[in-house]
Amino acid sequence: MNEGRWQNPPAPPAPVFGRGASERLPAFIDPEPPRRRRLLPALVLLVVILLALAYLVPAVLMSGSVLRGTRVAGVDIGGLTVTQAADKLRTELSPKLNKPVVADIGGRKETIQADEAGLELDVVSTIGQAPSGFPSPVEVWRGLTGTTELQPKMTIDSSQLARTVEGLAETYDKKPRDGRVAFKNGQPVTSDPHDGVVLDKPEAVRVITDAFLTGRESVFLTLRPAKPDTTPTAVKQAETAAKRAVAAPLTLKLGAKQAQLPPATIAANLTFVSDESGGLSPQFDAEAALTSVESKLVDAAQAPRDATYQIVNGKPVLVPAHRGRGIDAKQLARDVAKTVGGGGARVIPVSLAVVSPRVSTEEVSGLGIKENIAEFTTTFDCCLPRVTNIQRMATQLDGYLVKPGETFSINDVVGERTVEGGYVQAGQIVGGRMVPMIGGGVSQFATTMYNAVFFGGFDDVAHVPMDYHAARYPSGRDAALLYPDMDLKWRNDSDFGVLIKTASTGTSVTVQLWSTKRYDKIEAVESEKRNFTPFRRETSSAPGCMAAIGEQGFTIDVTRVFLKDGKEVKRDKKLTTKYRPQAQTTCATSN
Repeated sequence: MNEGRWQNPPAPPAPVFGRGASERLPAFIDPEPPRRRRLLPALVLLVVILLALAYLVPAVLMSGSVLRGTRVAGVDIGGLTVTQAADKLRTELSPKLNKPVVADIGGRKETIQADEAGLELDVVSTIGQAPSGFPSPVEVWRGLTGTTELQPKMTIDSSQLARTVEGLAETYDKKPRDGRVAFKNGQPVTSDPHDGVVLDKPEAVRVITDAFLTGRESVFLTLRPAKPDTTPTAVKQAETAAKRAVAAPLTLKLGAKQAQLPPATIAANLTFVSDESGGLSPQFDAEAALTSVESKLVDAAQAPRDATYQIVNGKPVLVPAHRGRGIDAKQLARDVAKTVGGGGARVIPVSLAVVSPRVSTEEVSGLGIKENIAEFTTTFDCCLPRVTNIQRMATQLDGYLVKPGETFSINDVVGERTVEGGYVQAGQIVGGRMVPMIGGGVSQFATTMYNAVFFGGFDDVAHVPMDYHAARYPSGRDAALLYPDMDLKWRNDSDFGVLIKTASTGTSVTVQLWSTKRYDKIEAVESEKRNFTPFRRETSSAPGCMAAIGEQGFTIDVTRVFLKDGKEVKRDKKLTTKYRPQAQTTCATSN
């Protein structure tokens, strides 16, 4: 009956709430997440923040300072600023590292102090090995839990060490002795050649450097054999020639005029010098020998005269030169050498030659030598052997003329200091040691000239400051002199000539420079003395010991300032001088 009747569709199921409802939800509806899944991201974020803080907080605290736990040879510098670390290393580490090295030289022991080798702790390079800047996490961890060991970096002043080795060489070298033929009381005296030994200086510098840098306490320095230039046979041959030379006078003949060179004059002007083949060749100083006899052969009015200056009433007065005629000295020297060698007669015809003065009037008259532009004086104690050497050098250089653009060198002009040249043995500091040597003490003359040149405004080409400061010299303005290694060179950079005039007394030496002034005033601007280093005390029983008063070391800067019309026109580059402490040496007396 109901088959054709419309039927309403079934109603959708009513929502069910309460327990078990979720079991009947459709699959496309997510259930509510559990609590543990909501907390996980927060925990991760918290851990990241804690780790970041654990790194950043100590990293910020460590930045700007040496990494914590950093040690240099047992000295802890961690956590200090670079400046604080440097000061601490200098105070605590330097004394530990400045250990001396004992050198064995031919079986004798020499103690070389660290300051003598120029050894210094390079604090900048040492600290530079430590991590710097903002530390990495690894560095922070190492700074909190471990240590960083650094090796100290040391430096050697090679020039200082070279001077120390030079001083050792002066003590230990036994230089080979050439065979010689000389004259004593007019008669030949011979000495045979002898082998010698000399310190191998380049090797010594290398070995000592290595010892200080590696911590070795002792080294062996090599004395190498050295051979003379002459042979015993050459000495015998030269002796025969010398006897022949003074067996009788030499007669010089010019037309009807004659003059004799007596044996004493021949002996005084005849020398035998080494040649390249090991022999000894005669050389005759004809110019010197003619001084006493040339007037018998040539009228005085014909003789040449050098141009020079005389200081009269405080003003330079030109003494003109003129050419003349005189004995041909070069030819006479050759003829005498031939006679001495056995190939010439004892009557020697001589000839006249036009002789020019060694210094012409033109050379000096237009050079503007008109006023004393600079002078300097230093003093010394009377009557010591070194005074003889200072005075001798002053005499040799008195009246020397330095032309415009010319470079003057004491060693080139004076040459090696020898007994024959009028020098004597005296003490001189070489490489930190007082050693006796021919010409000792002439550094005082070099210092005097250096200061005259300094205030004269001339170019300093080369000079070596003294190792130690002496109160009689101005700080930072001294000059060491040793032939041939240490020289004073200066250049006349003006348009005028420079006449060197010297004077000495028993207690002082003075150097004057005569020229034309270019500057109103030249000043020496000195810095404060700094970096004082104490001297050590030692007692020596070595043969030839020379006592010394201790002097502390220090550093000073000197700048030369040039003034004209009241204004500064230029200034030199700052010159820094570092003086070493000079040990106080007491000579022990042996019982």
